Amino acid sequence: MSANTAAGVDEGRHEVRVGCLLGRRVLAANNRSIGRLEEFRVEKRAGGWVVSEYLIGVGGLAERLGVGVKLLFGRRVGVRVARWDQLDISDPYHPRLTCTVDELTEE
Repeated sequence: MSANTAAGVDEGRHEVRVGCLLGRRVLAANNRSIGRLEEFRVEKRAGGWVVSEYLIGVGGLAERLGVGVKLLFGRRVGVRVARWDQLDISDPYHPRLTCTVDELTEE
């Protein structure tokens, strides 16, 4: 087993096991954490399902758990959304932005 396979990367098909990514801190270009990767949004394509967006931060966790955060906390909890091409997951244990934090969508 190669190091990449042990890390959750399937080299032949360029796949990463999402379980390896959940909860990992996402780093910006300046090596500062912008939050944890908490949820994925996927799309069905001809070859199967592909990740279209990554949700970073507490709001992503709330979406994953299906919790009505506004009801619990009385306010909206923000989530940063990175498109599939805005996150480098070649090292699943250390995901890193490929853009600036300002380029991410906030919901």
